[in-house]
Amino acid sequence: MDNWNGIGSLLIACVEIILLINLFIFAEKNKFNKTAMLIIFVLLVYQSLEFFMCQIGLDFSFMPYLAFVDIIFLPPLIIVLISRLYNYENKLLNLVFLPAIVFIIYYTIVIDKFVVTSCTVLYVTYSYPLGDLYGAFYYLPIIIATIILIKKISRETDKKILKISKILLFGNFIISIPVIIAFVIRFTGSYYYILMIESVMCKFAFIYAVCLSITVLYNSKGKDERDNPEYIPDN
Repeated sequence: MDNWNGIGSLLIACVEIILLINLFIFAEKNKFNKTAMLIIFVLLVYQSLEFFMCQIGLDFSFMPYLAFVDIIFLPPLIIVLISRLYNYENKLLNLVFLPAIVFIIYYTIVIDKFVVTSCTVLYVTYSYPLGDLYGAFYYLPIIIATIILIKKISRETDKKILKISKILLFGNFIISIPVIIAFVIRFTGSYYYILMIESVMCKFAFIYAVCLSITVLYNSKGKDERDNPEYIPDN
């Protein structure tokens, strides 16, 4: 095979499928775990779409649009995951999905402006409307989730929740690396890295998926944990 474009996405998607299968088999299906598995599924779908676009050639406007519709739910789901870790239940929490829904409605109207501009083995670059505004609304929940985790870790006394919090914080830092680099480069006048930031971040998010898998298994009640008070109840 001469064309290796999208192969990196395929490999990551395959690993994420394996992670999900293992979690479905071995993990307990409580609220926290279900949310974590949903996030992994969102990442899996995105990587699969990148492979379809770059390797199979399904790069018409609907495909990058579908990829953005999928991945735009990642940040609000991270907020929901954090809230379930700390047993925070509030109907207003659903408002974190509002920006994503607004963008989806708008992008549906201008779907023909979505273009795959280039493909490589590891990442894809896109051209899409309101990129800067999209980025601001996209990364704000991730920043908020990171701040919440840092504050909670400094006060948390429950050993299990503390350990899960630290793993999630590590994952958040990992997916923030390409974002930080992109903003630094943006100030130098280079715009190319901004165009591929979604794809690159989702490659880094593979490590986040591994972190989620660890927390889900850690939060699953095993035979030796039946009476463990540190277990997160129905979370």
